[in-house]
Amino acid sequence: MPPGSLTYREAGVDIEAGDALVEAIKPLAKSTSRAGTMGGLGGFGALFDLKAAGLQDPVLVSSTDGVGTKLRVAIDAGQHATVGIDLVAMCVNDLVVQGAEPLFFLDYFATGKLKLDQARAVISGIAEGCRQAGCALVGGETAEMPGMYAAEDYDLAGFSVGAAERGALLPKDVGPGDVLLGLGSAGVHSNGFSLVRRVVAAAGLTLADPAPFAAGQSLGEALLAPTRIYVKPLLALHRAGLLKAAAHITGGGLPGNLPRVLPEGVSAVVDAAAWPVPPVFGWLAQAGNVTADEMLRVFNCGIGMVVVVAAEAAEQAAAQLAAAGEQVFRIGRLEAASGPAGLRIDNLPAGWPR
Repeated sequence: MPPGSLTYREAGVDIEAGDALVEAIKPLAKSTSRAGTMGGLGGFGALFDLKAAGLQDPVLVSSTDGVGTKLRVAIDAGQHATVGIDLVAMCVNDLVVQGAEPLFFLDYFATGKLKLDQARAVISGIAEGCRQAGCALVGGETAEMPGMYAAEDYDLAGFSVGAAERGALLPKDVGPGDVLLGLGSAGVHSNGFSLVRRVVAAAGLTLADPAPFAAGQSLGEALLAPTRIYVKPLLALHRAGLLKAAAHITGGGLPGNLPRVLPEGVSAVVDAAAWPVPPVFGWLAQAGNVTADEMLRVFNCGIGMVVVVAAEAAEQAAAQLAAAGEQVFRIGRLEAASGPAGLRIDNLPAGWPR
């Protein structure tokens, strides 16, 4: 190297570290292989065989998302093992509500300084999320970007493709009289963390402090509980002919998401007393003096997915979901209404959630 010659490494980008990461994650990607997967990591693009996946007349459904400022909690707490699950969940839960089976997933990991252990922990979580969803991790991109991110910081984006047979897309045949089943969340999931972090600061706590709402856990550990992946139980319900529609309760909460799967002239009526609100939401409301309306439009408040089923099938559907490991609550019904799809929440007491 000539004297004074600059290198990419001196500019902050280590090509060898990137190559080492690819080698380190190849076994993780291989562990997610499923019918239809072709090849492995390292190509310019990933291949997937729809016919080998058993699809006859498929419609492709795609979704992309991130984890938001929950990443700030993970970085500050030094806990990176579960945000990858969140990344997958935010994509695949949006696919399954349309009746689609997630087929494959790709990730984008950007950081100021590539640290092999940190990156591998994140991608291990992505692989775990893919296994939970039954989709293959077929590729991704790692970007080392000094000057764009601080050395300890990173950002994530995910992209997933699923497919449904043409006649099996959801929602389908939704109408008055149908029953709403709520599936329990694992906590805050991956929305509203800018408000969560403001509440933590207002309460004068650090992420290393004991969680006020979860015995035996630090605040960071409790807040990082990963987003629940509902794919396999919902696909089984759909294949049993019991699922009419489903709404993934993310940003916007119940009011912002449930009406999206309802037709015009139909309104949802939800009973706020029908499910136990996890303690994290009571703490957020109390510590941050957050109103009930604000809680409902920012957080899932304990319901991560809403399922629409026929009234006569509600008991069977609830039993099947419970047998698959879901917490199931009969939270409401659909009624005829005039105008666009809407939502009414009954039995919302002062000071809710408690």
